[in-house]
Amino acid sequence: MKVVIQRVTKASVTIEGEKVASISNGVLVLLGIVNEDNQEDINWLSNKIVNLRIFEDDNQVMNKSLIDVNGDVIVVSQFTLHAATKKGNRPSYIKAAKPDIAIPLYEAFVKQIETDLGKKIQTGEFGADMKVELLNDGPVTIIIDSKNKE
Repeated sequence: MKVVIQRVTKASVTIEGEKVASISNGVLVLLGIVNEDNQEDINWLSNKIVNLRIFEDDNQVMNKSLIDVNGDVIVVSQFTLHAATKKGNRPSYIKAAKPDIAIPLYEAFVKQIETDLGKKIQTGEFGADMKVELLNDGPVTIIIDSKNKE
């Protein structure tokens, strides 16, 4: 699993003109899934995201986590995170998991984040044409791949 985490002061997801998710202080998580991903990747990545110290303390030092600031989360499926761009100019998405594998893993990831964070999070819609708006705070943008834990 690969994620792009963006610390935001606000973010939203709109599908066919309808806003389906909206948060204020927290993170927008773009999630890409490959066939080899499993529950171990979900557990490790979820724990990493909710405990990542990317929010400022009283001294303006990034020393607080999502849990510490009671931050909100939007998770958006993003198969293009696994684009292969080595050959030519047209990205290949062959590494991205097909929906029959990706959807259950996506849903399990969302559920695990909710469990680790201790509250309901918001999501986009898997496979939908989504319009994602955000105000990146910092900007703080972090990329994590569960296959590169060391």
